[in-house]
Amino acid sequence: MGPADTLSDPRWAEDPLEPSAATRPAGVGTPEPRPKRADESARDHDPLHSSHTLRHGADVGKSREHARQRRLLWLGLALLPIAVWLAVRDLVWHHGPFGLPHLSGSVTHYLPAFGLIALLGIVLVAGLLGGGRSPHVLYRPGEIDMRFDDVKGAEVVVEEVRKTLNLFLAHKTFAEQMGGTPRRAILFEGPPGTGKTYLAKALAAEAGVPFLFVSSSAFQSMYYGATNRKIRSYFRALRRFARREGGAIGFIEEIDAIGASRATNGIGHREGIAGVVNELLIQLQSFETPTGGARLRGLMVDFLNQWLPSRRRLRKPSPAPANILVIGATNRVDDLDPALLRPGRFDRSIYFDLPTRAGRREIVDYYLAKKAHTAELDEEVRREALAGMTAGYSPVMIEHLLDESLIWALRRGADALSWVDVTTAKMTNEIGLAHGAVYTEAERRMIATHEAGHATVAWLIGRGRTLDVLSIVKRKEALGLLAHSDAEERFTRTKSEMRALIQIAMGGMAAEELFFGESSSGVGSDLASATATACQMVGALGMGSTLIVDRSVGLGGSADPTSRVLANDAARDEVEHLLARSKAEARSMLKQNRHVVEALRDALLARNELVGPDILEVIGRATPVDGPAPAGLAEVAIP
Repeated sequence: MGPADTLSDPRWAEDPLEPSAATRPAGVGTPEPRPKRADESARDHDPLHSSHTLRHGADVGKSREHARQRRLLWLGLALLPIAVWLAVRDLVWHHGPFGLPHLSGSVTHYLPAFGLIALLGIVLVAGLLGGGRSPHVLYRPGEIDMRFDDVKGAEVVVEEVRKTLNLFLAHKTFAEQMGGTPRRAILFEGPPGTGKTYLAKALAAEAGVPFLFVSSSAFQSMYYGATNRKIRSYFRALRRFARREGGAIGFIEEIDAIGASRATNGIGHREGIAGVVNELLIQLQSFETPTGGARLRGLMVDFLNQWLPSRRRLRKPSPAPANILVIGATNRVDDLDPALLRPGRFDRSIYFDLPTRAGRREIVDYYLAKKAHTAELDEEVRREALAGMTAGYSPVMIEHLLDESLIWALRRGADALSWVDVTTAKMTNEIGLAHGAVYTEAERRMIATHEAGHATVAWLIGRGRTLDVLSIVKRKEALGLLAHSDAEERFTRTKSEMRALIQIAMGGMAAEELFFGESSSGVGSDLASATATACQMVGALGMGSTLIVDRSVGLGGSADPTSRVLANDAARDEVEHLLARSKAEARSMLKQNRHVVEALRDALLARNELVGPDILEVIGRATPVDGPAPAGLAEVAIP
């Protein structure tokens, strides 16, 4: 075989990450090293730059195959002496077949006692050893039926996790050719139900390695030190599977239960938490811990080095780090100990946010494809409306909403969910079940007028808002409701839009006073909502007479902004003026559009609930007594 044949023989295929040897001239040996061009370096590191998951496992697949070959070799070496002994026994000594052991009659009388003693011993030993057993649940890649394509509404997060997975799969390439340190642990943080566990399972399935799932509460024990032993056992199992399969992924659910900050100053401090956190910190840096065989070889080398001169001493084998990726999930990242979040422990923190409108639309399409539904829900308008009315919903909440909709469809005798089922399920989940409360005729008319006032003001000045549901059905503490949402995804609001929300809240009270001359006790929740919005404008958003903002007053803060703002006399007067002005403006709009209020009131009295387009249809048919409706009312500007 000549040099050219050697280079073209597939048995001499080189590492795919290196430049192909077939490009060398025939008959030329190893070329002189030269600087690599940028395009060659890109080809060398192509697995690391791939925008898709490395399907063949990269370095993980090679390590798994090497581990399998080593296991076969050790199995062959273990069976070889037995095979040799059986061959010698059969060919040289010509012994007969193996016989069963024979016990004398005097011994058989004691066998039940011996068996009972052995059973008690096993129970006692198992109880002691089982207390420190790892509480994980092992999932093989074939047992997980989800992939990255099944994760909807989180494209940015999925892409970041995919790149982390490629680093995990090509860890040797990243370390040896680029000199980098692969990520050891990543933290999934975000609100509940945003898909942290779901994506972790998809990551393990795409990686094709064992997935060790464990809940933090499973580590906790009433016995002192048992929690630490379980954590050590868990990471020991991770290292064992990683060395056997080329890699392993560990997922710790609600890691804040065992990783809470040690600096609690006695407030909410759990006994022994400092020792548990210390153990977790140590184990997150234990991936280079040598195996039992490596430690035995090290002891043998130490023993031999005692008798050898210093220049001839043997070198102890360095342990190969296990390829492990630990994923921690929590929705209380502020409670974690700061030492857990430093580089070298959890190297990367990935935030799972609630899906945007486009993400919710993708999730709706994904789940509706699996659930029986009417043709109405295949319309683009309906699906866009469903994505809009589920603002603030997590993927799990959207799935639950559709499941509840199926239940409502079954209750009415249908075999597929409809738009009415979706709206009914949404109101039931958010507000409560509809009660068959019997109103008096006067009370029913006042409630209908109240809700019609809300809807009329929302239609007039709620630019960019959609009227979803208008109802006078009692649900929990609400005698009626107007559900309205943003027509488009919004993250900020202008001053005029904030004032519009106050005016919509004042619409019910203004309608009662306009039609009945006085208001009822049903306006209490409206006033509370309007007051809270006005206090945010004055004290937190700089929309009042002062630009000074108390940082403790915020839209999402835990402090109560209303009480803080109302404690200041000047701010209280400004809030009072804002509320009074908004109420007067709402009353003026309702007075000019009295016919719209009456049309909505009469429709509610006849049908109890109006959904979506039904509200606009009633408004469109409303005709004023003195002639046609004034033009441009829906575009009324707020001064």
